Amino acid sequence: MYEAKGQLSALIDKAASGEETILTKSGKPMARLIPFKKKTTRKPGRLKGKIVISDDFDETPEWLIKSFEGE
Repeated sequence: MYEAKGQLSALIDKAASGEETILTKSGKPMARLIPFKKKTTRKPGRLKGKIVISDDFDETPEWLIKSFEGE
């Protein structure tokens, strides 16, 4: 850890290029420095036409209601 403090900028450059670094303290692993992966932006409507919802989606069967009510 002490050594990493002085080399933080270089370690960040390595991580940015895809390299993973394990930081240790007294020979024990303490932290992992990994590349940051930018999340892709969500595109609304991307699955339009690929998902079908049944016409009776909002209807709960009577037998299911009774089973939740303990009948």
